[in-house]
Amino acid sequence: MRYAVIIEKTETGYSAYPPDLPGCGVSGPSLKEVERLIREAIEFHIEGLQRHGQAVPEPTSICEYVDAAVSQPG
Repeated sequence: MRYAVIIEKTETGYSAYPPDLPGCGVSGPSLKEVERLIREAIEFHIEGLQRHGQAVPEPTSICEYVDAAVSQPG
């Protein structure tokens, strides 16, 4: 499965979470590290759901960048 992941810059590095997997999230000191950690976290999260007989949520979130015109003051 392919899940959308939100990655945000923090004061100390980065954090990431997949909106379709509530409770799954990571933080790390670098973008590269947080990308590695979120892959592991998603796999671990899904394994846990399956072990407990819970349904694995289908990926439904969609990511898209949108350009927005922004006027400069003055």
